[in-house]
Amino acid sequence: MKLAGLVEYDGSDFAGWAAQPNRRTVEGTLSEALELVLRHPVKMSVAGRTDAGVHAFGQVISFEAETGLTPSNLAYRTTAVLPKDAALRRCVAVSDTFDARRDAKSRGYEFRIFNHPVRSPLQRHRATYIARALDFGLLEEAAERARGTHDFRAFTPARTYHVRFERSVSESRWERTGDLLIYHVTANSFLYGMVRALVGTMLEVADGRRTVASFECLLSGGERGEAGPSVPSQGLTLVNVDYDDLDL
Repeated sequence: MKLAGLVEYDGSDFAGWAAQPNRRTVEGTLSEALELVLRHPVKMSVAGRTDAGVHAFGQVISFEAETGLTPSNLAYRTTAVLPKDAALRRCVAVSDTFDARRDAKSRGYEFRIFNHPVRSPLQRHRATYIARALDFGLLEEAAERARGTHDFRAFTPARTYHVRFERSVSESRWERTGDLLIYHVTANSFLYGMVRALVGTMLEVADGRRTVASFECLLSGGERGEAGPSVPSQGLTLVNVDYDDLDL
């Protein structure tokens, strides 16, 4: 049967999602656990191939399984043999044609910044630490400009496998909760490194090193060197993936 699964992981000690020789990856670790439980090789499709250090609590996979286990029992047994920084939270049966990557309608990420003169040990794996004061109003203005359909080539490496750089962003906003600044962004899909480069460039706006107008100009295309540096990966989390008809 064909199954879809909801995967959660702390990306701190993973070299990203995609399996790599001699590297600890989420895909490799999850495949080993599934194959141990199912007793046959597993080929997965994934909604978003996250980078090294990036977390997820809304990652979605699809795969075929030959088993008498119920989907919920499969999720339980697989999580039991996974390391403590990864879990297959839920599984459901889906149609034979379902594909976690191809059928995704949108993906949502959060980027968290701990903004205070004194660092927080408890936030070190889930947020980027910035001690200096930031202009939150300017962050909000920049985020507002990123909503809509734009050419985001300035926010992905110049040497890239992408051939189309236009993306449609339905949500782009900052939220402040105490000392945490959280950027929420949802799009039909993302370019490689796009969210981290967007946040890094918005921080230049918040620091007064770049105007909101110059940030907006980058949304019509441009060179990667014209935008700001990418922020560290540990603040980024894949929070949800939306489909037309999937309840995970």
